Amino acid sequence: MSFELERLRKKLSISFRDTNLLEQAVTHRSVGDCNNERLEFLGDSVLGFVVAAEIYKKFPHVDEGIMSRLRASLVNKDTLAELATDLDLGEDLILGQGELKSGGRRRPSILSDALEAIIGALYLDAGLDEASKWVQELLKDRLECLSVDTATKDPKTQLQEFLQERGQTVPNYHVVSASGLDHNQTFKVSCKVSLLNKDIVTTGKSRKKAEQKAAEKTLAELVKQNA
Repeated sequence: MSFELERLRKKLSISFRDTNLLEQAVTHRSVGDCNNERLEFLGDSVLGFVVAAEIYKKFPHVDEGIMSRLRASLVNKDTLAELATDLDLGEDLILGQGELKSGGRRRPSILSDALEAIIGALYLDAGLDEASKWVQELLKDRLECLSVDTATKDPKTQLQEFLQERGQTVPNYHVVSASGLDHNQTFKVSCKVSLLNKDIVTTGKSRKKAEQKAAEKTLAELVKQNA
């Protein structure tokens, strides 16, 4: 195994028998035909199944519609890109020169696809049980703070209610920066709450989306802190 793959394996806390699968999982289509698109397709299905099973067990009395919305709150490109960013996965991606020059290591769609491809690769290498365990650990904090309210209330409302229940002031959102052309801007937003000693910073294609993501991540941090 090359140094880069060994570093990635340790970062992910995964043992691969076939390291070629891991390498393929982080290889973007801009490199050539041997890329992660098929693994991403497979990983998406595995991820959806694992999350659906966890929701089915955690919420025995909710209907299909609510379960679908709960799953969608976890299995989406924004959440996966955040998880990949937390893992610093961008540094381990294998990209073509064009994607490297255009900031592909930070592009949410590329990050989320690579994370799903890793799940698919793990499924092929070690089976469904190992893939499920890894996904459950990856999503542990988000699964713990998942509630029926998640299906009906947006993250900003959930965060505000969480703080108010504990006698805290409402969150403070601040636009750190806005970059890009008017029709394709990226907003960086920080969320500050009194119960955390750090600001949570996220990005989104609109101020609203960035604030929602910041609220979701802040709530996950608070739940983890109070676990």
